[in-house]
Amino acid sequence: MRNTIVPNVKIAVVDHEKLTRDFIVNVMMYSVNREVMAFEHGDGLKAYLNAGGTIHLLLSEIRLPGKSGLDLLQFVKRAHPEIKFISMSANPADETAAAELGADAFLAKPFALQDLFDIVERFIVG
Repeated sequence: MRNTIVPNVKIAVVDHEKLTRDFIVNVMMYSVNREVMAFEHGDGLKAYLNAGGTIHLLLSEIRLPGKSGLDLLQFVKRAHPEIKFISMSANPADETAAAELGADAFLAKPFALQDLFDIVERFIVG
């Protein structure tokens, strides 16, 4: 039996590093064949959600300039608890902080493509 991707899944990526953000977006678009939204910082995503936009899965860097990814995680889990939040960071200590705030998964940078696929698959393949 073949697993199927959750229909109409909406994915967003928040990362201030354009190269990383674009890479993740392109990989996700290719692997799940869905549009993936990209935001440079958490405020852009918050504005999108506050305007009625929806997403199912969010991949966010923890170490964002200004308001951190941990601030974004708190907002998302409080205002939109249905969103699956995958935190990303090159600092292993961020995994504990993110888990304590309700992150659904942690992706350590730099990561292998298979690690990215495995984590995303866990949340969007039924």
